Amino acid sequence: MDDLILVDCQHDFIDGTLACAHGAEAVAALVQFLNAHAVRALYTSDWHSPANQSFQMNGGIWPVHCVAGTRGAALDEAFSREVKDEANRPCGKNLFLKGQDDVVEEYSAYNGRNDAGERLGDIVSSHVYVGGIASEYCVRETVLALLEAGHTVTVLTEGLAYVSKEDHEKNLADLRERGVSFLG
Repeated sequence: MDDLILVDCQHDFIDGTLACAHGAEAVAALVQFLNAHAVRALYTSDWHSPANQSFQMNGGIWPVHCVAGTRGAALDEAFSREVKDEANRPCGKNLFLKGQDDVVEEYSAYNGRNDAGERLGDIVSSHVYVGGIASEYCVRETVLALLEAGHTVTVLTEGLAYVSKEDHEKNLADLRERGVSFLG
């Protein structure tokens, strides 16, 4: 069975401090894909402490976002409410946290870990679907890590949100040149 990695579909990236274009639409498309295909859902989440050095107030470039335990760090409730297969709803086993080291900028979810300490990159299938937020940052870096590790990747274009439409389109063109397939 193929996996679907749902990158950082968290409130701060949908309607919060770092809200991205197409966020709500991306979530709806990902829920629809999960309900229509036999895949295993693997969710990722930025999970920061207030001292994270990526935050502007701590010398970084980003506004405060996805602070552990806040509404902004929570996944969109549509995944718990609307995904038909209970095994594909978010839980400790299929949720991989990243960005917990305050001094390391971690866009890729490849090294994210679940409640059992399993690393996403160690359990993911050979062919992976990817969607989520933001296309030109965390989705891109996750896809690049998957490619580097030898996985075949299909990006769900309707399941992407982005910071900048121009950078999003450049990212998709670059990923296509690297051999990534696209669906939707």
